[in-house]
Amino acid sequence: MITNKDKKEMSEKMEQEKKFKEKEAADEAVESAEEIEEAETKPEPEDVETKAAEYLDGWKRCQADFENYKKRQADSQKDLLRYSTQNVIMQILPVVDNFHASTDHIPEAQKNDPWVVGIMHIQKQLEQVLSDNGVEEIDVKVGDNFDPGMHEAVEDMECKSCKSKDYKFQNKIKRVAVKGYKMGDRVIRAARVIVE
Repeated sequence: MITNKDKKEMSEKMEQEKKFKEKEAADEAVESAEEIEEAETKPEPEDVETKAAEYLDGWKRCQADFENYKKRQADSQKDLLRYSTQNVIMQILPVVDNFHASTDHIPEAQKNDPWVVGIMHIQKQLEQVLSDNGVEEIDVKVGDNFDPGMHEAVEDMECKSCKSKDYKFQNKIKRVAVKGYKMGDRVIRAARVIVE
């Protein structure tokens, strides 16, 4: 699991790389300007103003490009940190699914037994770990409309009328087979549903 210390170290490394790239870009701009100065011969007085205006425009464009580059890099670093834990989370999700499957089938007479309460507590801890890392369960209910961006349709082997030519699909969720999860607006695992 990636700890806060690891995230901090990654962030510091990225910041050092960013500063190095910025310094490198600035050094290249200075070297380029020096090369241009050396290559020029003494121009006519009217050419000096024209060349100065061209160089100033080029410098302004270069400065704007560099600012845009810095913004893109900052956004990229934020995304990298945000989604760096996704691999670990994808490995935790089947464990959470198994906890849900087992706790959904506890007999009513045993719901208050200490071992059941302990298992429920472990399930809550796992769910809290997901929540702390920005993972949310995709809210899916029976009767909702099927959304291919959030749901994955799986085959319904029990549907006898689906095979007839007169059957018309309603695109409504009949049953949720496996819960789905998302981080922010990004779906990391679509909910597997049976659609009627």
